[in-house]
Amino acid sequence: MFNLPNILTMSRIFVIPIVVALFFWDSVTTRWVACVLFSAAGVTDFFDGYLARRAQQVSRFGRFLDPIADKLLVAAVILCLAGTGRITPIEMLPALIILLREILVSGLREFLAELRVSLPVTRLAKYKTTAQMFALGFLIVGDKAPEWIPAHAIGNVLLWGAAIVTLITGYDYLKAGIEHMDQDDPVS
Repeated sequence: MFNLPNILTMSRIFVIPIVVALFFWDSVTTRWVACVLFSAAGVTDFFDGYLARRAQQVSRFGRFLDPIADKLLVAAVILCLAGTGRITPIEMLPALIILLREILVSGLREFLAELRVSLPVTRLAKYKTTAQMFALGFLIVGDKAPEWIPAHAIGNVLLWGAAIVTLITGYDYLKAGIEHMDQDDPVS
């Protein structure tokens, strides 16, 4: 349970309270520190899976915790951005799409797990996660970035792009899951 890939996954969860706390002390420094911590957590998302497969340390604990860590980190940052007014009401729409898709896919995976059907992560979903992480990093810094970096605009474009891909991947996952929902349960 305490191998390097699982420790990296757990580090994403442990960094969440620190990132959230930094939203309450708004300054140039705290925004950049929050961005660096969030970005480092995003990088661990790549390396935990890569290292687990490479070192043949894939575990049930890691497979369970990895998607939860991702969703907790993303949800915490989206809620903090919305709660502190760093995203406008119209920008909350793509953020909401992302959060709702995560809930949908989590529920779908739970349902399919009972049927012993796996729902593997698609390459497009990985691209979505990458765009989403970059978007949130830029939005964390927002208007505290140097003038020559339009961080809020870049974050907003990436957030909308991630939301569009989120809709596509969410539909693909739902379509795959509906095939299994359309079957009647055997009578006991």
